[in-house]
Order: sequence, then structure tokens, then C-alpha cells
Amino acid sequence: MRGTARGAILPGQGGGDGGPAGPAGSAVTALAAAATARAAYAALTRRPPGGVRPWARVNHRGEPVSLLEGPALVIAGTLAASCAPGLPARTRAAIAVAGLGAAAFGGYDDLAGSGDRRGFRGHLGALARGEVTTGAVKIGGIGATGAVAGVLAGGTPADMAVNAGLIAGAANLLNLLDLRPGRAIKAAVAAGVPLAARRPAAVAAPLGAALALLPEDLGERAMLGDAGANALGAMLGVAAAGTSRGSRAAMLAGIAALTAASEVVSFTRVIERTPPLRWLDMLGRRPARRPAAAAAPSVPSGPLVPAAAAPPVPARAGAVAPRGSAAPDAGGRESPGPPALAAPPAP
Repeated sequence: MRGTARGAILPGQGGGDGGPAGPAGSAVTALAAAATARAAYAALTRRPPGGVRPWARVNHRGEPVSLLEGPALVIAGTLAASCAPGLPARTRAAIAVAGLGAAAFGGYDDLAGSGDRRGFRGHLGALARGEVTTGAVKIGGIGATGAVAGVLAGGTPADMAVNAGLIAGAANLLNLLDLRPGRAIKAAVAAGVPLAARRPAAVAAPLGAALALLPEDLGERAMLGDAGANALGAMLGVAAAGTSRGSRAAMLAGIAALTAASEVVSFTRVIERTPPLRWLDMLGRRPARRPAAAAAPSVPSGPLVPAAAAPPVPARAGAVAPRGSAAPDAGGRESPGPPALAAPPAP
């Protein structure tokens, strides 16, 4: 564009959220999103679409959790953003397209996916062998809706390409973090607070909805799932698309680096080995369940018999040897394998 300085924010992108509302309007948007999220979650849990079973999962404690937190967040975030004062019409449309599109494809993976393939490497590798996984469909779908939202965010063709990468990349990255209670929402808040300095109206709706549902997540009653985590990341990606070119380039490079690292490094292990990150990750969560200590052997009341003189105990026919089970994870989302079977007592 002639006469535009390098790094400037182009018309249609917003260099801050316009309009007379200001911080007060953004606060109202956040509160409206929070109230809508609680109402939507209550309504969805009373009457889950298709019944309870499709949305039910079991966590590492063997307790039921619901995936309905994700749809509630999407409903509240997109609805509140569509009514937010001071938010340009194109940004409202971009948030709606990015959030609803990511939720639709993420929800498809939630409900129809098998979990046999994980990460870009797993899904794209399966696609190269002719197998179309639900994850591959999600990658393509979120990429497409991110591209549409990137165009709506405005700018030159190069700006639109960067916007699309930010939106789709943020959607994927936040979903990679949704492996422990509250982790994805905490990461969204950490990313959203700096963005709020320039785009308060754009981040108010998704963050207001997410914070309202954080108690359900931390309490392990519900989880975002792919639908919620992908959508929350995509909506924050739209907010990031309104920053300067230099900021967007730096954010896109960071997202790409973290996404590549996730293919070879476990974020959970890094967090658990880094005390400040571990503290933040555990903040507000239920304490990790420790394995029950083995009961101390009872001391016989009669005369002691030397071990060498004790007669051997015959094995009972059909006795089952104990099977080792995975140690309980410190707050993980997925349940381990079946519990160990103890051998029956000898006669």
C-alpha cells in the first residue's frame, strides 16, 4: 500500500479497538461473556445434545468429566463478541468465523476421533498412506476457517497470510496444552493479558467466557476438549491479528517453534521439571492422588518360626499373578489402564 510505513497497522485490522466504549465497554463484554458461559453450560448439562454418553469421558482418577465446557465457551465467546461495543464489524465477523469453525472441526475430532494418531506427524503421516483421520480433517478445516478469518481481519495479501497462520496456529497450540486441568485456560490468560493492552474488546469475550468456566476445569468436572481449546486459541489469534506486523511475525515464529517442539518434547515433562511452571500449573487444582501405601505385614502372636524351617505354601490352581498398572498421573486428563489384579490368598 503506497504511503504506508513498514510495521504499521493497516485499515481494517485495528490498532486498538475503536469506538467510545473503552475499558468500561470491554469490562461489560467480559462480564456478559462470563454470564452467558455459565448459563450455556448449565443448559447444556441439563440437556446434553444427543444425550450424556457422547460428551462423557473418564479422567485419571476414574471420575467422569464432561466435554460440554467447550461448546459453552464457544457460544458465549462468539455471542458476546458479536455485541461488543467498540469492536469493528470485520473483527466481529473474524472472531465468529474463527471460533465457530475451530469448534466445529474440533468437536468432530472430539466425538468421532479414535485418538490412535496424534500431532501433525501422526495425522499427516496417516494421510500420506491414504488414511484420512479425523485429526487430518480438523487440521484442514481449521486451516481453511483460519484463512477466511485472516482475510476478514484485513490488510495486504501478506498480512492476511500471517493472520491466517496466527489464527490456525494459536488454535492448534492451545489444544496441545489442554492436557491437565486448567492449563489451557491459564495459558490463554497469559497470552491474552498483553493483547488486552491493545485489543481489549477483542480479548474480553473469549477470556471472560474462559474464566467463568475455569472452576469446572480445575475441579475436574469438565474440560475444554478440542472444540473449546481450538476455538479459544483461534479467537485469541484474531485478536493478535490486529497488532503490528513485527509483533505478529514474532508471535507466529513463536507458535511455529512451540508446535515443532511438541512433536519431540513433552510439554508436561518440561512443566513438571520447572518449579515455577509446575507451581502455576498446579495452582487451583485438586491435589494429585498418591498411590496407597502397602499395608504393613501383621506380626504373629505365636512363637516365631525361622524362615528356613517354614513349610512351603502350595500355589492355588488358577491364581492370577499381579499385573502392574501405570502410576496415577499428577492431574492428567486420560485414565490409565485397568487396575492391577491382586493374587488371591493362599489356602
